Amino acid sequence: MRKFMLLFIGLFFGVGIGFLLALSSGAELEGHPHTEAGHETDDGSVHNHDAHDHSMLLENGAGPAPSVEIALYKDTVTGWNLQVVPQNFTFTPMAVNQEHVPNTGHAHVFVNGEKLARIYGPWTHIGELPAGEVTVSVTLNANTHSPLAVGGIGVEAQKTIKVK
Repeated sequence: MRKFMLLFIGLFFGVGIGFLLALSSGAELEGHPHTEAGHETDDGSVHNHDAHDHSMLLENGAGPAPSVEIALYKDTVTGWNLQVVPQNFTFTPMAVNQEHVPNTGHAHVFVNGEKLARIYGPWTHIGELPAGEVTVSVTLNANTHSPLAVGGIGVEAQKTIKVK
């Protein structure tokens, strides 16, 4: 019985610490939750999915035009490492769900057109990719989550690779 209790306690704390580490890294594997009633953000305000449109392009506005390039590197242990290199753009995780400020925000990562993650910095790890031809794309997004655009064209980069 004592071994069972120690196992349970270890699992409880291990999962809790793992959750806190993932949360503090800014990783979000399936975007943010979209409940009907909305959810509370870090600043205490309520974020409602109806308040923004993830698919509607938003003109960047004043300032130099942002752009983005990406590179994929096979991880030596598992999966892939994605490098996001924006120009004229600053990642601002502390301003997510707030007003649009030109040349600031976060990025969304897509694999074969399916959203994988929201990221707040230049590097992220992607797990194993499916075999065959795979397209990884990254969009630069405003604090409001709308994809940024310059001259009506989304600010995006993509790479297509063959996975064995």
